[in-house]
Amino acid sequence: MQKAVIEYGGEPVGIVVPEGNRLKFIAVKFHVHPLDEQRFDSPEAVTSAIRDLMVRGWPKEAMHA
Repeated sequence: MQKAVIEYGGEPVGIVVPEGNRLKFIAVKFHVHPLDEQRFDSPEAVTSAIRDLMVRGWPKEAMHA
């Protein structure tokens, strides 16, 4: 596993960095911040989580933080 830029909709939204045997996502755009510092098995899993977030929207607890 290696560092990689994660794009969504053609725009860079974060990076993944190896952490143990997984990848830690570091968000660089506000709209994907709920996923910041979560661990994933692959860059594709991050993209899938971003897609799910865009479809379902922000978690309510994040709206009040």
